Amino acid sequence: MTLRMADEVRQALAAGQPVVALESSLLAQGLPEPHNLETAIAAEDAVRAAGAIPATTAVDGGHLLVGLPRRTLERLADTARPVAKAGSRDLGPLLASGTLASTTVSAAMRLAHMAGIRLMATGGIGGVHRDAASSHDVSSDIDELAATPVAVVCSGAKSILDLPATFELLETRRVPIVGIGTSTLPGFYAASAGLPLNHRVDSPAQAAAAVAAHQALPGAGGLLLVQPAPADVALDAGEVERWIAEGVAIAEARRIRGAAVTPYVLAHVAEASGGRALRANIGLILANAGMAAAVAVALAERGRG
Repeated sequence: MTLRMADEVRQALAAGQPVVALESSLLAQGLPEPHNLETAIAAEDAVRAAGAIPATTAVDGGHLLVGLPRRTLERLADTARPVAKAGSRDLGPLLASGTLASTTVSAAMRLAHMAGIRLMATGGIGGVHRDAASSHDVSSDIDELAATPVAVVCSGAKSILDLPATFELLETRRVPIVGIGTSTLPGFYAASAGLPLNHRVDSPAQAAAAVAAHQALPGAGGLLLVQPAPADVALDAGEVERWIAEGVAIAEARRIRGAAVTPYVLAHVAEASGGRALRANIGLILANAGMAAAVAVALAERGRG
């Protein structure tokens, strides 16, 4: 079997204790050093502080890993050593090659489901890119959410995306979006993207009830639980949009194309914000990890009730 779980993850699942899966692309590709490793460790700590067991995911040595030792976290965080980035489509080839790879949301969801973990946390999901009408660039996170019955706690989709189009495509793919303490879709860095939600809960217990009911349905896929970035780090939506537009315009003028556009624009946003975008990103990652753990605890308590 190519799936390898850390002992504490395996034992917790066997005992019916709460476990939260975490993606690892924030380590290898999402955040700069030293914030990447610090944030990954802090996210695991936030899960533990809320009463659950963290299970950070990765691919290495021909195995799917659920629960990582510190040395693997450090290898993923070392930006001097290139690390592959795994979506769910990449898992087979990466297993065959034995390559070290971080997991995106889609891959982490797949690993979580294989392990029997019902909840995962991330900062923001991928979605429909702004130039998708010509590039057809849509993240595999969308299809994974449609197919894989894992609930994902996040702060919406990444701000650089076409958020209204992402919202509509999630609806088309039958992925329910449930706001935790919010009636509008969060805008990743910003508290709201201004898009009204059909469903809202106001506590981890209510969120757990929604997860349990959804996952009990025949053929159910994933579910998004969304909450805004913490108020003390959230950014103004207008500011964020201006920085993104500036970054896109500069990228076009410099003929930056394809996969290089997103990291370029994100780097521009980080610089233009004077570091506030990075603080918001870290803050929402940690808040979502803690919330996912609180929901996992409530879900486990329902199972014992």
